[in-house]
Amino acid sequence: MSLVTITDLSLSFLGKELFHDVGLQIESGDRIGLVGPNGSGKTTLLRLIAGEIAPDKGEIARAKGMRIGYLPQDIRTALSGRLLQSVLDSLPGRMELRQEIAGAEKALEDCSSRQDQLRLAARLAALHQEMSDLDVRYPPHEAERILSGLGFKEEDFTSPVSQLSEGWKMRAGLANLLYQRPDLLLLDEPTNHLDIPSVHWLEDFLQAYKGAMVLVSHDRDLLNRQISRTISLEQEGMRSYRGNYDSFLAAREEEIKTLEARARRQEQRVREARRFIERFRAKASKARQAQSKIKLLKKMELVESYRPQNTIRFSFPPVERSGKEVVAIRGVAKGFQGNELYANLNLTVLMGERIAIIGPNGSGKTTLLRIIAGELNPDKGEIRLGHNVTTSYFAQHHLDMLGPEKTVVEEVSTSASDDTVGRVRSICGAFLFSGDDVDKPIRVLSGGEKARVSLAKLLVRPGNLMLMDEPTNHLDLISSETLIDALADYRGTMVFVSHNQSFVNRLATKIWDIRDREIEEYPGSLYEYYDHLDRLSEPPIPEEQPVRTPQGKKAGGDRKEQRREEAEKRKKIRAVLKPIEDRLVGLEKRIAELEKRQKELEALLSDPEIFADSNQGVSYMKEHREVREKLNELMGRWEFGQDELEAAKRELGM
Repeated sequence: MSLVTITDLSLSFLGKELFHDVGLQIESGDRIGLVGPNGSGKTTLLRLIAGEIAPDKGEIARAKGMRIGYLPQDIRTALSGRLLQSVLDSLPGRMELRQEIAGAEKALEDCSSRQDQLRLAARLAALHQEMSDLDVRYPPHEAERILSGLGFKEEDFTSPVSQLSEGWKMRAGLANLLYQRPDLLLLDEPTNHLDIPSVHWLEDFLQAYKGAMVLVSHDRDLLNRQISRTISLEQEGMRSYRGNYDSFLAAREEEIKTLEARARRQEQRVREARRFIERFRAKASKARQAQSKIKLLKKMELVESYRPQNTIRFSFPPVERSGKEVVAIRGVAKGFQGNELYANLNLTVLMGERIAIIGPNGSGKTTLLRIIAGELNPDKGEIRLGHNVTTSYFAQHHLDMLGPEKTVVEEVSTSASDDTVGRVRSICGAFLFSGDDVDKPIRVLSGGEKARVSLAKLLVRPGNLMLMDEPTNHLDLISSETLIDALADYRGTMVFVSHNQSFVNRLATKIWDIRDREIEEYPGSLYEYYDHLDRLSEPPIPEEQPVRTPQGKKAGGDRKEQRREEAEKRKKIRAVLKPIEDRLVGLEKRIAELEKRQKELEALLSDPEIFADSNQGVSYMKEHREVREKLNELMGRWEFGQDELEAAKRELGM
């Protein structure tokens, strides 16, 4: 079934033609990756599909009744209310239904006519049934599960959305979409404001998602695992390829070879035609052939030769060798406004290591980088840099510290006082600032362009210790991959924070996972660390039964001591699990009682005669509403209790 059909679509923006007579069909269950350089029109295409903007020409047909969920890079609509309630109310029709129930209840309270009472009572019973059906299909505890997966704590559920930072508002907006389960999800860089644990959770959620999806992301690994079709916005137009991003790259490489060969043949024919015209234009005997060549040349020049897209291209120059111990972190503690981030960190960074700092947002990843860089002082402890260590620091807040009135070339020159203007311009060109672009003031640049300026400044004078905080945030996929390739050849030491799984996995040789004010250190890549965590959560393989001697005695220890240890273990397990299990049993009993009472009330409210006494009818309605709300609350608590029980069992090795 076709969800969206685009036919002969054209659109120009600020005098630049983004799309010319393009066509696209999105089928039910499609998982599409939308790729192309910054400025090629990826976000614009998503907005066209979502209906936010209209094309200059062409048609976009959407299936009747089809629901589209669109997550932009920046939240444009104001989110209001309490966090959990805002997610519940994001479901189309739920808020209106709740308001309609409240209006009907108020009308019934104020109504004195028996006939009108019976009519309103019947309507109210139908509305309550509709709300119950909606709660079954979209249960409130599912909204709580999504919010938890995206990094929100239970105490956040009742917080006003308006008080959240922009990054957390983006998460709330994403939670709304995932809860709604639309027929088509349009996701524009959905991981930009997530941390690695939330990205990992989102991947699992999207893997199980049954609807269609169009995904824009600068994370190559995320694309590869989520998509089965790639739409690429190329100079020659919109191109469609089967398979994930790696399959697209292989197919595109072969296609480019064909395009380049065709361009070379065309250029050769153009040169030959021009030589013929210049040689024989004045000869009467060759005039007709010359005119034919002129006509042929005009037609051939209408065919545009293939030109590769401009991409950033650079490699880091050699850096001086540092001492073996690059950074020593001893007894470091840091907190803000009573919130302790870490209490007693003792870590060492050795020469050549590439350390990725991961953990939930707010755990102190950026703060630790800033302490190592010398921008912040620890509350306790010290940071010591080793022999001959020089640092380079790329940070998101540095983008706002670029001189707004300086030109691109002037800003890059601040890091290259000894270099010639020619070399600085060459470096700017490597980051796609060429010609008049180098004379643009910083204040008019986009976020992606500012990120490229900061990267260019790093290239001029790289230290042998590279500190990087989300370096791919404003880069497109191709630029992100170029940066990864350059850093793979960098011969210094790296400590970095990134939510880009491809970036972390290809570069990291060690993981620092910030948890509960401490850091768990793991030698290996991100996916090796994921596997390590998964193995920890698996139940242990049962130990082999003890070997017995011919005399019947157990080899390897005393049976009495073994029984004592087993009893101690059972006692420990019972001490941990019993309170949780008892709480769950109590919740289940209370839920069963409320479900029974809910059915009784629904039976009563479906009988119009109950409203012969308006006071009694209103009383039952209020009780039904209270029962439903209490049930939703208890179901959420039961869900969390189950998660707590599973976590406790994993901790106990069960």
